[in-house]
Amino acid sequence: MSDALRNAGRISVSDKDARMERVLSPSEFLPGWVIYGPLVIFWILSGLRYRDFAVATLANPHIPSGGLCNESKSEILAQGGPDATRHVAPWRTFPTGPAAFETALKEMSAAGFSFPVVLKPDIGCKGAGVRLVSSREQLRDTLRQYADDTLVMLQAFIPYENEAGIFYSRQPTEQHGRILSMTFKSPPEVTGDGVRTLRDLVLAHPRAGKVPHIYLPRLTGRLDTIPKQGERVRLVFTGNHSKGSQFRDATSLVSRQLSERIDRIAQSYPDFHHGRIDLRFRSIDSLRAGQDFQIIEVNGIGSEPIHMWSPEKNLLDIYRIQFDFYGRAFRIGDLMKKRGHRGAGTMNMLWQWRRQTALIATYPQSE
Repeated sequence: MSDALRNAGRISVSDKDARMERVLSPSEFLPGWVIYGPLVIFWILSGLRYRDFAVATLANPHIPSGGLCNESKSEILAQGGPDATRHVAPWRTFPTGPAAFETALKEMSAAGFSFPVVLKPDIGCKGAGVRLVSSREQLRDTLRQYADDTLVMLQAFIPYENEAGIFYSRQPTEQHGRILSMTFKSPPEVTGDGVRTLRDLVLAHPRAGKVPHIYLPRLTGRLDTIPKQGERVRLVFTGNHSKGSQFRDATSLVSRQLSERIDRIAQSYPDFHHGRIDLRFRSIDSLRAGQDFQIIEVNGIGSEPIHMWSPEKNLLDIYRIQFDFYGRAFRIGDLMKKRGHRGAGTMNMLWQWRRQTALIATYPQSE
């Protein structure tokens, strides 16, 4: 096991790490049409092959659009049985509006939450609108940035520094599923020296300095401050690639114990066959033992196989991984259709995507 993976809960890239391994793939921040254009073509060709452009959404028939888009995070989590709920980070939902702040405090009290907490929209993707809220004042301010009647989720902050995305898949004909990939997520951070400004530290960082446009806008108002000697400053909170987190393919570390635990959790959700479980964990050893982790979200077929963003992956790898994972969703959905499940159709799938896109445009910037 490499040192980078052994320490991968917090993959803070040091100068030594940068010399030893690639910290940024040339393909990571290419325009969206380059990354996803071929996937759209692949989706169309698969739809023609199966005579149903929305059949992949039947891979998870109890989730709207199979989890492709516009699905409720809380409704998915609520479907889990005991094998799942004991591992899910506690959460509460409520709508935004004039009374949202008071409602949030009541929900926090009822749930036994204390600051910091995670506030995020109940419908969203790629970390849109996710904030780590550390005080009553910050909670009030963040809620005011949402449009009224937006359903939001308050979730207990899990203090483990390590975060992972585990992609699970099970054919309907199989008794047990398997982990197709496991990816460690790490928001880059800088360490203050008492001399340089935060802006200078970002620009000198071996990863962030190569794509400063990803990080600097999120630090507006702090860029000219000088962090103290030894002060660690996390550049982003959200464990999402498009927001700047670094991903490492850790599939080689998947163990039998972890596979069995994730399989029991996934099968406690009704007809959940294909998607990603995002979680925070204490240590690599405990995760491999299937212990000491808390699930943040369960995502359906729209969740990316995020190991494709690992720095060693090139553009052809990204295409191959996407075709493999989404092709599997089509095959599973076709089997579920043959078993009698019926989806809402292509037009509904497109409507769900448009509604989600419109909602995300109203959310405050994530951290």
